[in-house]
Amino acid sequence: MKRRHLALLPLAGAAHAQWQPDRAITMIVAFAAGGGTDAAARLIARFMERDLGQSVVVLNRPGAGGEIGFSELARARPDGLTIGFINTPHILTLPMERQARFRLEDFSLIGNIVDDPGGLWVRADSDIRSFADLIAAARARPETISYGTTGVGSDDHLAVLALERATGAKFLHVPFAGSAQVKQNLISRALQLGSMNMSEAVNDMRHGVLRPLAQMAATRWDMTPQVPTLRELGHDVIEGSMRGMAAPAGLPAEVVARLAVSVRRTVDDPAFQEAARSQSLPLRFLDPAAYLAELQALRLGYQALWNQHPWRE
Repeated sequence: MKRRHLALLPLAGAAHAQWQPDRAITMIVAFAAGGGTDAAARLIARFMERDLGQSVVVLNRPGAGGEIGFSELARARPDGLTIGFINTPHILTLPMERQARFRLEDFSLIGNIVDDPGGLWVRADSDIRSFADLIAAARARPETISYGTTGVGSDDHLAVLALERATGAKFLHVPFAGSAQVKQNLISRALQLGSMNMSEAVNDMRHGVLRPLAQMAATRWDMTPQVPTLRELGHDVIEGSMRGMAAPAGLPAEVVARLAVSVRRTVDDPAFQEAARSQSLPLRFLDPAAYLAELQALRLGYQALWNQHPWRE
């Protein structure tokens, strides 16, 4: 694939960008309809339509852990009429795991929207009452405490690998196709621990079915202020799933600026914030430059983890 330079433009002064789309915009989502990324994409698409004055049509291209959709986005014409959601860790880790048809430099970053922290979950009636209990049990009985994730190489899986490295504890990994299966097996007692994003199980917490031991954000999510972070518990493990907007590399700076302003206006819209809260979406807007810096730092961390512990199973 021909490589193009990644386009960036800070939002300072970008509000004066004059570019406007002259026809409908396609928003590629690299995961199936009905999932968390799809729901977030369809929500933000509705608000961006109002700001841009054109329809924003969501196009699902699932498969290969996101590679099909990410590759299609990377190969699209850089004219602002094809944008898409990119997700961590897959946008960064797939090129480490195999000869992927994209890399981070194949995208013009528009802005991050969601930053959903990882969480460690047990049944509400579990004998494991705290994070300290969990680590003590895992150290006493290595590789016997089973934990479910949404797959090998998912943020849920990489979070526990990082936790193992930080604590010396060893767990037994059981991958599934999605968080619904993780929760089902956790509730049915087939699993002892679930590694899931906070938004994926917060409703189960409210209904008294599951209980979080810790969250993996830098600071406590405002919808779960009672749940300590791993950093507070003495382990500098921050993990989760960032979901943001990108376009093909080579996008003109004025187009990047206009799309970034549209995303920022959407995230700042009180109606959008209320709708996002109803979907339990942890919002965290980053402008193109800040988004790039965050992804580059994450890539370095994932590469170090891969070098030490390749996660193929």
